[in-house]
Amino acid sequence: MSSPDRPATYADAGVSIEAGNQLVKMIAPLVRATRRPGADAEIGGFGGIFDLKAAGFADPLLVAATDGVGTKLKLAIETGRHDTIGQDLVAMCVNDLIVQGAEPLFFLDYFATGKLETGVAESVVAGIARACAGAGCALIGGETAEMPGMYAPGDYDLGGFAVGAVERDELLTGDRVAAGDLLLGIGSSGAHSNGYSLLRRLVADEALDAPAPFDAETLLIDALLAPTRLYVKPLLPLLKAGRIHALAHITGGGLLENVPRVLPEGARAVIDAANWPLPPLFGWLQAKGRMEAAELARTFNCGIGMILAVAPADAQAVTEVLTAAGESVFAVGDIVPGAKGCEVRGVAGLWGQPDGWTAAHDA
Repeated sequence: MSSPDRPATYADAGVSIEAGNQLVKMIAPLVRATRRPGADAEIGGFGGIFDLKAAGFADPLLVAATDGVGTKLKLAIETGRHDTIGQDLVAMCVNDLIVQGAEPLFFLDYFATGKLETGVAESVVAGIARACAGAGCALIGGETAEMPGMYAPGDYDLGGFAVGAVERDELLTGDRVAAGDLLLGIGSSGAHSNGYSLLRRLVADEALDAPAPFDAETLLIDALLAPTRLYVKPLLPLLKAGRIHALAHITGGGLLENVPRVLPEGARAVIDAANWPLPPLFGWLQAKGRMEAAELARTFNCGIGMILAVAPADAQAVTEVLTAAGESVFAVGDIVPGAKGCEVRGVAGLWGQPDGWTAAHDA
């Protein structure tokens, strides 16, 4: 605190310019490692620059997405595990780009805290940089905000912004989807970054550093903080080959509310929950919360992180490409004529329901 005997400084107010400058130096090598055609991936200027011509596009449309990590951050902060939360941030943005056929080009992050702890911030940004490299996009800039009094000690918040590009005639708009298309689901890596306000409530009485009740080989906190899967690189070759009619990223709203977002009028998605195993994490959460199947299907991804609509003739080839890339792929349903929307159907005993059930959402 300043006194009448000496001049006031920014540090007196709790903001360290030196710490911010040190963080920039610490993360510079991480940023440079995300270089790609079109970006030099240097930081320190007032804005990042990307050269679309150098990236090889002829008649591109830009597609932008922004997102955060939600209350999953609370688990990372409370347990001191900051190294994977950056992937959640990147994945939530770039997975939203790929569903429109766009290749992610660059990413910018926003890290806000009450008092900057350079070790924590470096760990978070390292995760962001690794995920950017994994998605083929450059980390070209960001913002670190130190705001005393805005956050509780140790707390921080994250935001991300990604831009991608797609050739005009390759944009996915949903108009390619038609009755008869098959729906393929790509496995998720856990709860990804959705439903954590409920999830945290359900695990409040659990020992997070103990083996998970549903998997003795995995600590519960490891299962809960498993980072959101990056789907960009496995899907890009299939998009460029024209083998995908539509993609739906399964985020907030789960299966029920995300699939209809990419359907045209007159197309209805019918998903059979018996066609893939409900991961033990979700079965355990459902049992703890005594959740109905419909609530489970609109809160969590239930083991499916991305849905693809493909022509029946392409389903086998698409499955083989994705499997070779390390993805788990399931034939989960079909597109049928009807009111625009999604139904998830199950048989007795499935997802904890005593009778056969159908959960539906009309767009």
